[in-house]
Amino acid sequence: MTLSASDRLAIAELISLHGHLFDDGELDRLDELFTADVVYDLSDFGQQQPLRGVAAVRAAALAMGEANPVGHHVTNIVLTPVADSEVRARSKGIGVKADGTTGSVTYEDTVVRGEQGWRISCRRVLARRVPLGGR
Repeated sequence: MTLSASDRLAIAELISLHGHLFDDGELDRLDELFTADVVYDLSDFGQQQPLRGVAAVRAAALAMGEANPVGHHVTNIVLTPVADSEVRARSKGIGVKADGTTGSVTYEDTVVRGEQGWRISCRRVLARRVPLGGR
C-alpha cells in the first residue's frame, strides 16, 4: 500500500494533536486521537499493564496531576504502511516538565483508519535513557 500525501498529512497531524490535547488539559477530546479500545503501553516507565481504552488513558493522566509534562513536543515522524487501513508510525517526543527538566521518548504507534478517520489504536512509549540506543 502506498500512502497518499493527504493520508500522511492527516496521520502526522493526528500524532501532533497528542501534545496539544494533553498540554491543554483537553482530555475529554482523546477520542479524536485514539480508538475507543486503544492500548497505551507505558511499561518502559514501570506501568505493570498497558492502559486499555480512552477512559483509562484519561484517568491515568488525571492521576499524574502536576507530574505531567507541561509540554509534549513530537518530531521525526516516520510512517510505514502495513495494510490499506493500517500504518506503523514511529516518532520522537520531548517532554518538558514544570521545573524545566526534559526527557526524550520514542512513540511506536499503530494507526488505523476508521469511520472517523485515522486514530491511534496502540501506542508504546519508550524512554530514551542512553545515547546510540545503548549500543
